[in-house]
Amino acid sequence: MKKHYLLGLLLGAGLLAFRPAPAPPAAPLKAEALQDLQAHYADYRQLAQRIWGFAEVGYKETQSSALLQKTLRDHGFAVQAGVAGIPTAFVATYGSGQPVIGILAEYDALPGLSQQAVAEKTPIAGQNAGHGCGHNLFGTASVATGLELQKLLKEGKLHGTVKVFGCPAEEGGSGKVYMVREGLFNGVDAVLHWHPASENATMAGKYIANVSAKFRFHGVAAHAAAAPERGRSALDGVEAMDNMANMLREHVPQETRIHYVITSGGKAPNVVPDFAEVYYYVRHPNRADAQAVFERLVKTAEGAALGTGTTMDYEIIGGTHDLLVNETLAHDLQQNLEQVGGASYTPEEMAFGQKIQASLGAPAPPVAQAAQVQPYLARDLGGSSDVGDVSYVVPTVGLTAATWIPGTPAHSWQAVACSGLEIGSKGMLVAAKTMTLTAIDLFTQPELVAKAKDELKQKVGGYVYKPLLGNRQPALNYRD
Repeated sequence: MKKHYLLGLLLGAGLLAFRPAPAPPAAPLKAEALQDLQAHYADYRQLAQRIWGFAEVGYKETQSSALLQKTLRDHGFAVQAGVAGIPTAFVATYGSGQPVIGILAEYDALPGLSQQAVAEKTPIAGQNAGHGCGHNLFGTASVATGLELQKLLKEGKLHGTVKVFGCPAEEGGSGKVYMVREGLFNGVDAVLHWHPASENATMAGKYIANVSAKFRFHGVAAHAAAAPERGRSALDGVEAMDNMANMLREHVPQETRIHYVITSGGKAPNVVPDFAEVYYYVRHPNRADAQAVFERLVKTAEGAALGTGTTMDYEIIGGTHDLLVNETLAHDLQQNLEQVGGASYTPEEMAFGQKIQASLGAPAPPVAQAAQVQPYLARDLGGSSDVGDVSYVVPTVGLTAATWIPGTPAHSWQAVACSGLEIGSKGMLVAAKTMTLTAIDLFTQPELVAKAKDELKQKVGGYVYKPLLGNRQPALNYRD
């Protein structure tokens, strides 16, 4: 009897040893979420198309913001609109308790990029702006992620809170900075975001810090030929500043970027301009260096005014921190992105892609690269984003998804065209799926959240967050 008992134990142990390992608790939820998002793809594509058609610039995104708010409210979210003194900003909340997972949504367009969804440069009649950074897709994917998490929370399959942050004016308006300053991210445990691009990749590199301002010169109008000695040209002030700024480039830290555009320079050659304005960006990977170079730029403006007999004032329009990469979350997101994979194109979309690439005038990767996921690589992102400010106060992670034909640069008519087509919407769904899977990990793995918080604390060190734009109120008319 004893032998039979021992034999039974051994057999039982052997059977147990050969059983497959149980699936992680989150695996069924992830499978369900992927199916749900795919099933609602047509709805999300329609939502993105409507915002693409609105093409509203920073702080003017009235219709886009209202549409996203309504979509969230219709699915049970409590929506707080007009937060941080910004009419088009909002916070939508569902659930209660911890963890609190935030999702960033953007929806502003770019001026001067009106474009039809075709492979030739063809502006839309009567429209100036276009979604050259794909924020119609950005906002929609983030809302889609929020809706899927809301469903799982409502069904009791997840526990905690999801917040969708409606973030206007990313393109130079620093909308998120005001939201951080207002304390809207207090109590949030982790934040997810993404950005349209021409490849699928985890954001394992940094955005760079940016300080922007409009410098306004005031002179004295006079007849340029009959009484030139009585005039003081505000445009001369701008040009003198620009000349000194261009000389400054040789004597700034490596990786500094200085950009400007003259936004007002007079109306007629025979009238000495009494007003002129120039809009500047100063960027550097380090926030302190960006701030220091900006202060030197202000000195060039003061010198230009002194030398031309004009007066000058300036207004800081935006200021964004560099991005703190949270590697704990980035490695988790990379795994989920690899599970989701990229987008596949139809033969018609492949042909469209070849036309787009032919218009670029530069070598481009194969169109089929949109279906691939790039390996994890810490590459600096080059541009600037107010997501950087969020990353200093909450563990933050993001990805890029191939919403544009590979090789397509941001802020181009080609990007606008792709953002209005199913090519863009397919990449948008990749982003929504990846963020949702990563959020499920955050909801189900408290140790992941704790580790991400520890990493953020270590990277921030003794630095106390302070907005680079100071105490100014949102520049709601910066696009005027």
